[in-house]
Amino acid sequence: MKNLAKLLLLAVCAAGAFSAAYGRPNTDVYIGITSYGSQKVPGFGIPAFEAQGLEAQQAAQQVQEVLRADLMYMRYFDVQENGPAFDNKHITDSVSAWGKQGAAYVLSGSVSYESPNYTIRLYVYDVSTRTAVFAKAYKGTQASLRRLAHVAADQIVSALIGKRGIADTKIAFANDATKHKEIYVVDYDGQNLQKLTSDKSISILPRWSKDGRIYYTTYKYDNPDIFAIDMRMGKIAPVIIRGGLSLIGGVSPDGKALVFTSSGGKNPSIYVYNLETHKKTRLTNKTSVDGSPSYSPDGKYITFVSNRAGNPQIYVMNLETGETRPLTRSFNWSDTPQWSPTGEWIVFAGREAPFHPMDIFLVDLTGTQIRRLTTDAGTNEDPTWSPDGRFIAFTTTRNGGKRQLYVMDADGSAPHLIADLKGNSYTPHWSF
Repeated sequence: MKNLAKLLLLAVCAAGAFSAAYGRPNTDVYIGITSYGSQKVPGFGIPAFEAQGLEAQQAAQQVQEVLRADLMYMRYFDVQENGPAFDNKHITDSVSAWGKQGAAYVLSGSVSYESPNYTIRLYVYDVSTRTAVFAKAYKGTQASLRRLAHVAADQIVSALIGKRGIADTKIAFANDATKHKEIYVVDYDGQNLQKLTSDKSISILPRWSKDGRIYYTTYKYDNPDIFAIDMRMGKIAPVIIRGGLSLIGGVSPDGKALVFTSSGGKNPSIYVYNLETHKKTRLTNKTSVDGSPSYSPDGKYITFVSNRAGNPQIYVMNLETGETRPLTRSFNWSDTPQWSPTGEWIVFAGREAPFHPMDIFLVDLTGTQIRRLTTDAGTNEDPTWSPDGRFIAFTTTRNGGKRQLYVMDADGSAPHLIADLKGNSYTPHWSF
């Protein structure tokens, strides 16, 4: 209990207890893009985009490159670029020519410019029918081109595959590049880094709400308080202040409540804070230390960590009945559980024996299936799911001991660096 209490305090003072580990850069490999699971993915031709005028040339190249990277990353298609130019005056012939090279779909794009806006026109043709199955136009300034390309990629995936994309998502995290821990946000692909706070203190544990807000814990007022960042308005405001220890865990799916760890009782326990009534309700009341809570996708359950049976293990609680059961029993240490968007798995950081490095694991809701996702690659912590449930971002020390942001497939394959950032990164959380 004393060790877990110490960890909760360190989460404020040092964003967790971390050990040095050796790097294994040769583990950073990418899987192929011509299949996903056991199914071969359809070919997707992307001929060079047309630039209507000199001012549009660079923009056309940028939009095409971002779209290409997004579609390759999500791996719903086998992206093909080496093919004939697309002739908008002879669409049927151009589509057929790409079909002969194995493409099932062809993306035709053009960009024009009329100060201060660019107009992007995109058409996706089905090779089998020679007809357009996607057609949209986008307008924005130079600064918005990358975002527009991300939005377009997600809309193409939705239209053709019927699943949501992740190109227009972001990852919030803490970083100490300024010698203080501040909150940052970066696009899912590591681009467009933004520093959100200047608390000049310890700011950690950013947690997204579906309305675009980011809640986080900060020591700005010399106490671990919870603040909110309104990403749309660009404003930061206190939510729970000067109430002792307040470590944010997660935001309810409806955005009306926070689940967090508080020191309001004898030991740190789990509480819910209603954002509308400002009422704080205690959920756990044990002699143990309980922490790291997060909501299930339907908001009916939480998962959390407790040392009530000895070493810190993963638990699940029914919020209506209070019924609580363990999902793990044999770990030496467990931390930061996060529910998958589909509700089938919980990802967490843990170690199976003393003095072992922390690694990333999955556990199902029965507690009978535990899958190890990382091994022999430094210390791995702070896992967070992509909103489509196909990827997991996390922090790792595998490259020389520095804590970096990585992402891997949900089965542990294809781990790779998100962005090469200054400083150490902590507690990432993927947007919805």
